[in-house]
Amino acid sequence: MSNTLHPKEWSGCLICEIANVIAGGTPKAGNPENFTEPASGIAWLTPADLSGYKRKYISHGARDLSQTGYDSSSAKLMPKGSILFSSRAPIGYIAIAANEICTNQGFKSFVLPDDIDSSYAYFYFRSIRDLAESWGTGTTFKEISGATAKKLPFSLPPLAEQKEIAAQLDDLLAQVDTLKNRLDGIPAILKRFRQSTLATATSGKLTEQWRKNNHADHWRDSTMDKTFKCIDGDRGPNYPKKTEYKSEGHCLFLSTKNVREFGFDFSNQVFLEKEKHEKLRNGTLSRGDLIITTRGTLGYVASYDDSVPFDVVRINSGMLILRKINADFVNDFFKCVIASPQFQKMVNERRTGSAQPQLPAKILKQFELNIPSVPEQTEIVRRVEALFAFADQVERRVKDTQTHVNHLTQSILAKAFHGELTADWRAANSDLITGENSAAALLERIKAERVKLTPKKKMRKKG
Repeated sequence: MSNTLHPKEWSGCLICEIANVIAGGTPKAGNPENFTEPASGIAWLTPADLSGYKRKYISHGARDLSQTGYDSSSAKLMPKGSILFSSRAPIGYIAIAANEICTNQGFKSFVLPDDIDSSYAYFYFRSIRDLAESWGTGTTFKEISGATAKKLPFSLPPLAEQKEIAAQLDDLLAQVDTLKNRLDGIPAILKRFRQSTLATATSGKLTEQWRKNNHADHWRDSTMDKTFKCIDGDRGPNYPKKTEYKSEGHCLFLSTKNVREFGFDFSNQVFLEKEKHEKLRNGTLSRGDLIITTRGTLGYVASYDDSVPFDVVRINSGMLILRKINADFVNDFFKCVIASPQFQKMVNERRTGSAQPQLPAKILKQFELNIPSVPEQTEIVRRVEALFAFADQVERRVKDTQTHVNHLTQSILAKAFHGELTADWRAANSDLITGENSAAALLERIKAERVKLTPKKKMRKKG
């Protein structure tokens, strides 16, 4: 088989021309003695063992086969260095056997000759995962059969170049993984930054110099019940049943799914008809109200301000309305207070219930607050918004970079197996890729050895 995408010094073939393609097997169900703890029996692998597995070599799965299990299955022990390639659910998970190992029926694995570098083959099969997946058939799940697996293409460079490609990919992809890990850690750093910002803002440290410059009033101690009217929803006999929920209607009926850590999420909406809404008593929002979750997920907060596109909204039983006693107070400042680590610590320490945590109104009303003047509330919100906007900008850039880096691995693999990574190496090492060292000579030797190892059929005597 030829491959016009690889260099002229390489040879193309089918995997079945250079390797044995081995299907796995699974013991019959029902006998717990078929399996044993990992590293205590015969190493055995399922595709699930490779889910999220990032290392090149693997020695054992989540459990081993016992001798009984091995004897009752069609699984075969494959030698160290074999390429373990999952053929279903999903297609294309891959690792190199670090020792003798067998697999379940979800694998079509490749036992390579000595003249194929296992690391090179590992990276090569990673590079053609999309191709293998496209060859899958089936409805419940996609699978490639043994016959199909044998027809997978293989690009064969000279052995010395195989080793050079594998070495370069080890180095480059390790750098990519390091970069990925650093990028993956940034969201947690940004979360801590936001929490630190809220803690500093609501303790007065963020605006300490501002107070001095503006001769602002000192913060005053208060409690939730002196700052807000805590209003419950209607939990009486008219409380809406699920059969009364509508996909559209007169009144938006808030659930805890709609109130997130620091605002609303209206991706899931439930409505009540006008007649049903008017039968209910407490629980209708007025513009300027805050909402806090008090059942299940506790302490999430949102503001019912002019940005909310619903004119009639009421709460369900999993939250409370916080209606300001002083209308001049700034909603977004109190959102910062409720979302701050200090307030959330009080929520966690004073909640009740275990199966379903709750924050009863009588407990919430006693939470202590420290409240600045209205001008300082406004200044705090301005500074927090600026710092959060900076964090959001960094987060967007990180996501863009992660998208680019996630494509980088396949890009590097593509360059490797188009011969681009080793173009200079080939130019400097012509003696290692020509004559007896060439890919064509290598392929012929492998084919010849395989012919020798193929059992000959016995000839029938004519009589």
